[in-house]
Amino acid sequence: MYPAAAQGAAQITTGVSCALDTVTAAREFYEAVNRPNLDTVLFFCSPQYDLGQLSAELNLLFGDVHLVGCTTAGEITPRGYIEGSITGVGFSAPDFSAVSEVIGDLKDLSIATVREVVQSAITRLDRKAPDRAPGTTFAFLMIDGMSQQEEQVASSVFNALGDIPLLGGSAGDDLSYVASYVFQNGKFHSASAALLLVHTKHPFKIFKTEHFSSTGKKMVVTAAGSDRRVEELNAVPAAREYARVIGLPKEELNPLVFAAHPLVVRVGGEYHVRSIQRVNEDDSLSFLCAIDEGIVLTVAESGDIVQDLENQFKKLQASLNNVQVVIGCDCILRRLEMERKEVKSAISEILLGNKVIGFSTYGEQYHSMHVNQTFTAVAIGLEPD
Repeated sequence: MYPAAAQGAAQITTGVSCALDTVTAAREFYEAVNRPNLDTVLFFCSPQYDLGQLSAELNLLFGDVHLVGCTTAGEITPRGYIEGSITGVGFSAPDFSAVSEVIGDLKDLSIATVREVVQSAITRLDRKAPDRAPGTTFAFLMIDGMSQQEEQVASSVFNALGDIPLLGGSAGDDLSYVASYVFQNGKFHSASAALLLVHTKHPFKIFKTEHFSSTGKKMVVTAAGSDRRVEELNAVPAAREYARVIGLPKEELNPLVFAAHPLVVRVGGEYHVRSIQRVNEDDSLSFLCAIDEGIVLTVAESGDIVQDLENQFKKLQASLNNVQVVIGCDCILRRLEMERKEVKSAISEILLGNKVIGFSTYGEQYHSMHVNQTFTAVAIGLEPD
């Protein structure tokens, strides 16, 4: 166990346990974040744990404390990047009030259902914090990363939230791509999303960053399925055309290559990454987000990921004094790129120095959009005098 980092008169606590035993990990995590008047705990855990056992132990330890979380593809902790741990942040009353809801059965998602769930969460939060004013609440959304429903969920939730800003990430399973889970109402759920609304007296800022620029090499999606599979680019089997455009043999395509040569789409005057998950036997490409026929994809080139992140946090520190914690959603393909470039330890130090707690994701949510290969986060500062 590592000691908790407590800030703001212990209104915010953070902690991590790397214990291999599930029960031990739950107990060490509890000891790290537990404080008087604890209202809510947001946690991120390795899928290597026995999730049934972890759920039971966390419920027993925390009792009436509100718990919400998800499984990961790696954790961002008070000790930097770690894999195989449980980490998270605790919010204490009276400075924080939070509620959560689960959105289930994502395969049969309806906009009406999402609106009902979001409105239920807002109503419950207003009862819990009757003095809640505009600009004092943010929404954190965790979605089963294997559901392939992130676009619809993020867009529907965002539209139902009104003036409440939204960020979040897709739950992972250590790159196994088999099963990922969100935790809400005392248990882990698949094919679901967990929506957390946090009201606070503290100032906060939501932001995102990516480190890519367009190369001008474009491809048109000429055949695509409904399961995020692109069959053809420029009327050629997708994997073959992608490999040709980036100048590599198709046989060398792998997640490290995808991280180094991402594809971007221009939306609203900005480029957003559309990450490739894998090459299929029929030379189609499966993506981590929805891709429609007719979309123009541009090959992007990676900039300096270390410098980009340093610059982002300098801007953050200039705009939000006394940052107490940053809750971050960091795409797993960013971590793979860091490992390939041998800068993971440098990035880990930046995250540690800026008090980041979070997880490696299968995609990120930022306002109404589901994006890839991006770092999205909310930074929370001290209450102004």
